[in-house]
Parts: sequence; structure tokens; C-alpha cells
Amino acid sequence: MNIRRRILAGALALGCLLAVNSFAQDKTKGKTKSYTFHGKVEAVTDKGLTVNGEKVEGWMDAMTMTYKVDKPDVLKKVKVGDQIMATVYEGDMTLHNVMAMPQEKSDKQKPRK
Repeated sequence: MNIRRRILAGALALGCLLAVNSFAQDKTKGKTKSYTFHGKVEAVTDKGLTVNGEKVEGWMDAMTMTYKVDKPDVLKKVKVGDQIMATVYEGDMTLHNVMAMPQEKSDKQKPRK
């Protein structure tokens, strides 16, 4: 009888370890899939950037929402109206490596010859 309890306790402990390991791997896998995010900044606050984001296939439909940023100094550099590009990760709503994209000049803004 004592041997059965030990075997049962060992099997239960092993099952718990496998479950914890599986959960940890799933969380890591979720962050490894990265996507390129594009959008237009609509607001800059101390909480993050409100961005009218384009659809990111496999991650999120086009929508406007507020995102945290990985580097707080971005909030001092990015302005309302800027087009940005960033990296996003599956399961994470933070914008990583945010870059303001160069503004394209329209025909009206081009200097005349």
C-alpha cells in the first residue's frame, strides 16, 4: 500500500511539472511570432500612443486604440499625425521598436521649377 502512494505521489508531481512546463512554453511561443505594425498616431499621452492601425494579417484587424510602448522616450519623439512602423508580438499589445516614417510629399508640396 505504501508503494502505491509513493508511485501515485510521484506521478502526480510529474504531471504538475509537465503542465507548468507546457504553460511556460506556450507563453514563450506566443511572444516569438512577430508582425510589422503600421499606423497613424492620433494621440500621445504618458500611457502610450493612440494609433489608427492598419490591419496586421494574422494578428489584428484595422482599428484605433491606445498601445503601450517598449521605450518611454518614444513618447517624446513621436507626434500626432506621424505615420509609424513598429514590431508587435502575438499575445502582447505593446509596440516595440517604434519608428516614425518619413512624410511623403504630395504634388502640392513639391517645389516648383
